[in-house]
Amino acid sequence: MRAGLPDPAQYEPTLPGPVFAAHFHLSGEPTGPYTYGRDSNPTWTRLERAIGELESPEPPGGHGTPHGDAREGAAGESAPAAETLVFASGMAAISAVLFSQLRAGDAVVLPDDGYQALPLVREQLIAYGIEVRTAPTGGDAQLDVLDGARLLWIETPSNPGLDVCDVRRLADAAHARGALVAVDNTLATPLGQRPLDLGADFSVASGTKQLTGHGDILLGYVTGRDAELMATVRRWRKIVGAIPGPMEAWLAHRSLATLPLRVDRQNANALALAEALRTRAEVTGLRYPGLPDDPSYEIAQKQMRRFGCVVSFELPSRARAERFLAALRLVDDATSFGGVRSTAERRGRWGGDAVAESFIRFSAGAEDPEDLVADVLRALDESKN
Repeated sequence: MRAGLPDPAQYEPTLPGPVFAAHFHLSGEPTGPYTYGRDSNPTWTRLERAIGELESPEPPGGHGTPHGDAREGAAGESAPAAETLVFASGMAAISAVLFSQLRAGDAVVLPDDGYQALPLVREQLIAYGIEVRTAPTGGDAQLDVLDGARLLWIETPSNPGLDVCDVRRLADAAHARGALVAVDNTLATPLGQRPLDLGADFSVASGTKQLTGHGDILLGYVTGRDAELMATVRRWRKIVGAIPGPMEAWLAHRSLATLPLRVDRQNANALALAEALRTRAEVTGLRYPGLPDDPSYEIAQKQMRRFGCVVSFELPSRARAERFLAALRLVDDATSFGGVRSTAERRGRWGGDAVAESFIRFSAGAEDPEDLVADVLRALDESKN
């Protein structure tokens, strides 16, 4: 609710509006926090501090860890215990970590069941002379291909299959072999999982999804506690200019205030939906980490505080899946996930995911749970023929 807000000032807004500036008054040496709009912006600073407080809450009695003038903020508040950098999209954040940390001759371990844009990233990494190894998320299979790697990339829960791996176990093993660890925390959000507390060097996410929750912002971020590592990511952002607009950053910060409310309702709806789908004979391959009989539940309940808003399952055929989606009234047939309005899609239409043609990725919104479940069950009934 109050993460990243400036100290109270009489007659000033509690959340100052976006700062639209390409340059700032700058006499003498450029040593202050704001010099040029590609490097820093007060609106970013507030959002970055807020996300940092969520990803790595300051320990009781602590005072944060300063990371330089640009992270101190206009009002001089202390920085959170971790540094965050915001980007124009989730893919910009992912690319910043990978391409700032890897060089020709390095090896990187990626999940082979992660976000569908990762195969494109793999092609580019190989073109730059970087060895790419892949393994499934489930069963901590990435452990088997860690030796000699420079970086381990984890996505848990995986999108769209919802497998979960043991972040602490993988991070410890990677560090023992001299590798860095980055975790894609998009699906869990900082309220569901804190990768840095589990040993990761970087927590990376698309803020487009549940973090902002309204389907109207493209945003990404990287959070880390090591100032030297984060400096290399900051340098990459400066070089490629993958920066968010101030309006997007302000809207994202505004949206954070409702994150706990949205997440709790959406997660409860996802669990209610998953439990209802268990009763349907035509539904197979049902996955939700919050179900006690889900293959991921044992690990998820140890390292996650909330299990996410996404449920996945299969229907008997592609045609049945398309009829089901067309019959839904409260659910939009749209891609992405994490919005306050439920969405669902036949994920195979995009390519890039190793899923069946009838695979459904369902993102539970914040609708009335009885209405949402009733709509889904009705659509299943209507789509039989």
